[in-house]
Amino acid sequence: MLNIMEVSETNSMIEQEKLDVRTITMGINLLDCADASVQKVCENVYNKITRIAKDLVSTGCAIERDYGIPIVNKRITVTPISLVGASACKSPDDFVQIAHALDKAAKKVGVDLIGGYSALPAKSMTTADRMLIESLPKALSETDIVCSSANVGSTRTGIDMDCVELLGRVIKQIAQATADRDSYGCVKFVAFCNAPDDNPFMAGGFHGVTEGDAVINVGVSGPGVVSRALDEARGKDFAFLCETIKRTAFKITRVGQLVAQEASRRLGVPFGIIDLSLAPTPAVGDSVGEVLEKIGLSTVGAPGTTAALAMLNDQVKKGGIMASSYVGGLSGAFIPVSEDANMIAAAKSGCLRIEKLEAMTCVCSVGLDMIAIPGSTTAATISGMIADEAAIGMINQKTTAVRIIPVEGKSVGQMANFGGLMGYAPIMPVNTESCEEFVSRGGRIPAPVHSFKN
Repeated sequence: MLNIMEVSETNSMIEQEKLDVRTITMGINLLDCADASVQKVCENVYNKITRIAKDLVSTGCAIERDYGIPIVNKRITVTPISLVGASACKSPDDFVQIAHALDKAAKKVGVDLIGGYSALPAKSMTTADRMLIESLPKALSETDIVCSSANVGSTRTGIDMDCVELLGRVIKQIAQATADRDSYGCVKFVAFCNAPDDNPFMAGGFHGVTEGDAVINVGVSGPGVVSRALDEARGKDFAFLCETIKRTAFKITRVGQLVAQEASRRLGVPFGIIDLSLAPTPAVGDSVGEVLEKIGLSTVGAPGTTAALAMLNDQVKKGGIMASSYVGGLSGAFIPVSEDANMIAAAKSGCLRIEKLEAMTCVCSVGLDMIAIPGSTTAATISGMIADEAAIGMINQKTTAVRIIPVEGKSVGQMANFGGLMGYAPIMPVNTESCEEFVSRGGRIPAPVHSFKN
């Protein structure tokens, strides 16, 4: 039973500490939309999404109103489109038509983003996977809210370097196709290793083939709440610090669990998972970077940053799993540079560099996230960065991801503006030494030996 103290505490978290539910995400299985005709696939996709998700936004708004809990985004994920369109699509342009159908359907039901324009070539690309990836420059520049991802490797299969090499070139093309918007198209694409089937966050969300017909997944937020709680831990030891983070994460996750169960009940769609990721926004006071600084760093990127992030992630998970029986998705602190005020400041000053972010990837979900780099960066360098991050995920049996934006026409020191939740970012320097011979070898980096546990 709730008592009046808990109600008052939750109200304070919402009003003063920027507590919100980042997203209610409905996953929808589109495998039954497959057909031999592209037009028929598009029609089936549009009809199914608009039928199943028609009440998603209104229900989310009603929960906000009834419980006073801000829900920032309502989103949809769908079955990876490389599977849905495999029979019908004979060219990249055919896949673009499905992207338009997704965009149209998502706008019709009023959601903020739709994810799942994705391919899963962890071991090797099918013809459909390759065509979908080649369609990305057109698909992401011609649609507004469609998000895309590619799973380039896994602990059990290794890394598909043919796909990694292709993605370097394609990301450059996406950047060029959306050059008039600071290469915004790249914001809507992420490359994964060990991609989860139930991730409610974008741009990497998709409805995996292991999922049911429809599901409700919820992503919580709350770095502002954790930051405020840490004011009480100044000068205290790690035992007190960890306990404070853990207790706060429990409270945040309970709010997410309440919203998820209520959305599930009202929509008649099964509840899937709560994603425990601490997701920042560009607003002051809603920053993972600020949390790390309150732990004791003068600025993010200083020595000790990786250790502080590791501890934060672990305590958030320890608190969160006590609040919900179904935890999934990414469930780790996000460090998207453009979406975090303190990360932006650290990157501007030069204290936070790409190499440090790569090290931080070892202990969080998405390390190279929303990184703006010079538009002159070569495709091979981008492929090398993806390969590095994928290798961390593969070896350590964890999800890693890369969302980098080579901003056309801009160089180090300039700013890129992506707007809204996506924020803004300084163009960060990259190591320009060539890795072209490495990424062009072709084939697959083998899975590590511990994959033989299967």
